[in-house]
Amino acid sequence: MPYRHGSASLRRRPRRDGDHLPYALAHRWTERRLRESGTLRWTVLRNGLYAELLAGIAAPGPDGVITAPLGTGRLAAVARADLAEVAVNVALAPARHAGRTYELVGERAVGGAEVAEVLGAEYRPGRLTDARAAVAASDAFDFQVPMVLGTYSAIAHGFLAGPGGPGDLAALLGRPPRPALEVIAGPASVG
Repeated sequence: MPYRHGSASLRRRPRRDGDHLPYALAHRWTERRLRESGTLRWTVLRNGLYAELLAGIAAPGPDGVITAPLGTGRLAAVARADLAEVAVNVALAPARHAGRTYELVGERAVGGAEVAEVLGAEYRPGRLTDARAAVAASDAFDFQVPMVLGTYSAIAHGFLAGPGGPGDLAALLGRPPRPALEVIAGPASVG
């Protein structure tokens, strides 16, 4: 069946949040190969998008305005430090986690207006076409332009808001994850 925007058959297909990002395809290919190996012991950590990344792609301009084209979309962003801690915890107990896939996303999704508030900025969502021009004119590599635009679009359309509430991340940390807005407001958030 050809693609039609809004078709019922497309809306019913269950997908994980990260599956809406083109750069997740290589990860899913690798996961499939691990599962099909029959001999390898594996654990998959599906890292959500970093709060530090959101701080970078939704940073205020010199005028104090955030124009990232996020619309009213939200991202269940996660601190890189939490992901690193989970990776260590899993590596220290491999038998307990063998054959498992963990979705590591933030517990509370945040949007552009909240990022602006925590940074003392104003949020005026821009257009994807303007963002494309800005990213293309930056020092970004050619392949990064569609990656960033795809990320903006996935956030804006609600594909990366996460399930909400405690999940695999909190369970593997043994504590609540760091709130994304605290990470974004931190002094070393961009990166």
